[in-house]
Amino acid sequence: MMALIICTGFVVDDAIVVVENISRHIEEGMTPMQAALKGSHEIGFTILSMTSSLIAVFIPLLLMGGVVGKLFREFAVTLSVALAISMFVSLTLTPMLCSRLFRKDAPKPHRMPNGRRWPQTVMLDWISSGLRKLHTAYVASLGTVMKHKLLTMVILLLTIVGNVFLYITIDKGLFPDQDTGILFGMVRADQQTSFTQMDPKILRLSKMLEKDPAIEYVLASTGGGGFGSRNTGQFFIQLKPLDQRTETASQVANRLFALSKRMPGTSLFLMPVQDFRTGGRSANATYQYSIQSDDLATLRQWSTPIYKALSKLPELTSVDSDAETGGSEVKVIVDREAATRYGLNAREIDTFLNDAFAQRQIATQYKMLNQYYSVIGLDSSWTQDPSVLTRLFVVTSAGKQIPVSNFAHIEYSTTPLSVDHEDQTATTTIAFNLADGVSLDTAKAAIDRTMASLGLPDSVYGSFAGTAATFQKTMGQIPLLILTAILVIYILLGILYESWIHPITILSTLPSAGIGALLLMEITGTQFTVIAFIGILLLIGIVKKNAILMVDFAIAAEREGRTPEEAIIEACRKRFRPILMTSCAAFFGAVPLLLQTGSNASFHRPLGIAICGGLVVSQVLTLYTTPVVYVYLDRFGSWAKRLWRRFFKGNGTAAAVTAGK
Repeated sequence: MMALIICTGFVVDDAIVVVENISRHIEEGMTPMQAALKGSHEIGFTILSMTSSLIAVFIPLLLMGGVVGKLFREFAVTLSVALAISMFVSLTLTPMLCSRLFRKDAPKPHRMPNGRRWPQTVMLDWISSGLRKLHTAYVASLGTVMKHKLLTMVILLLTIVGNVFLYITIDKGLFPDQDTGILFGMVRADQQTSFTQMDPKILRLSKMLEKDPAIEYVLASTGGGGFGSRNTGQFFIQLKPLDQRTETASQVANRLFALSKRMPGTSLFLMPVQDFRTGGRSANATYQYSIQSDDLATLRQWSTPIYKALSKLPELTSVDSDAETGGSEVKVIVDREAATRYGLNAREIDTFLNDAFAQRQIATQYKMLNQYYSVIGLDSSWTQDPSVLTRLFVVTSAGKQIPVSNFAHIEYSTTPLSVDHEDQTATTTIAFNLADGVSLDTAKAAIDRTMASLGLPDSVYGSFAGTAATFQKTMGQIPLLILTAILVIYILLGILYESWIHPITILSTLPSAGIGALLLMEITGTQFTVIAFIGILLLIGIVKKNAILMVDFAIAAEREGRTPEEAIIEACRKRFRPILMTSCAAFFGAVPLLLQTGSNASFHRPLGIAICGGLVVSQVLTLYTTPVVYVYLDRFGSWAKRLWRRFFKGNGTAAAVTAGK
């Protein structure tokens, strides 16, 4: 769906260029048929270059591995197919329609009966007048820029430096935070809390949450052993619609977590439900950090200090650890000699304890329509206090009843409720949410600094897991993917133009697009996510169209005998209108992503911000930097050709002299 929305601004670009070129020939005096034939012939190679290089931009998305690559593969394929069909239609159907529907001398619009002009006529005249004034101002300013080429190149260099600086400093994340209106959470009581003690705690907490002004209703459950423990309960919280609350789902979760700290013996962890979440273990927060060690004792020794250190970070909230080592353990210590004197063996004692506390199934009763299991065990009122063991009797094989206290005693201790493993290694997972206004990149840097300051032994090591690990991997791939896209476009344009100079001229437009996108994201406080990265890739394909339109016309003008500077100035003058039209089409095609409302609005908005910001800045800069780069690279290319010929000519002369001797 996102690809189809973007397509509305892209698929018309080719047709705009074709129609504008045909219209220009008609304005110069040609018939519609002649203009359609000549215009489509002139612009055919340009359309091929524009579309093929734009499709090449999506190759990195197709090559991206992992879950993110699979997620956006359909996006890349959909957009590529749409662009290919658009190119075919623009080179076949569009010229035919122009030859039939256009008129050489279009009749002027009639006035209304009262003598006034039609409103649409007034608007069209106003737009035409504005475009003519804008075109005149651009041509005049371009002449001034061409007199200060060195300053223009300095501005282009500063633009490149600005791209690098903004990319390093901008806040980064994997995907934008969505507000689905649902919170999932878990409440954890003291590790010695039983089910019967947990039930009233859940009810009290549910009633407290239902009074919150941002919450519609609360669903709670306990007794399922959430995350491997009986001292936990689960919550599903439905928030009120966005127009009835002032906070986002993340802000509500962080606020409720802060309130839960006032409840003694109970911890509440909440996280907003997201449509996209990758890997990791079951946890009580969105992001995870795993601590592993081959030695379980060493892992338990360092888990608590690491958890306390991360809990103090202001960038994190709802910090939780699954290392629960304070569970109650009751040990029945059997005096084997005493048990033997009473005629008891280990098997009989074990069977007795199993029958009393394990709720063992001993029989199945079959009825006409159903079957029933017979389970043996003590009444629940006898299983709450371990001291009940001192009041029980073991029946020997001889039928004697022996008090347990005669041959055994009870010892109390603590034990882990569970020991988790990952890749066959003992693991403790620390889960966390982000504080309001904090990016995942900032939180990652804070965690790395904290872990480095703790001085962990070599046997203990930590790493991000789940969504945080996917973010770390994806951010490492993005610079390489962008470079790959640029390299693929350069090779493709080099093949099409049979030149190594002109592709560089075309690619010189890319820094202006990048700095515009990153600058607008910085201004609006938008994080650089995978969605914004896709917007950057789309900008690479869009912005280079401006340069292709200018370079194609300049090459043709040079063949007619003009100098490179005259040719590129004439190209800018004649290609200004289609460049402006295609950029406006792409801009307004991305506007719906900015204006979208609802739960998915925050997910799509970075794409619209990246495209709109990049187009505005690139439209201003590339119209001036591209002509200057074209002239400088043409001079450099001529110098390189002379040097190449001189080098080979010198070698050839030396070889001939040597052969003569």
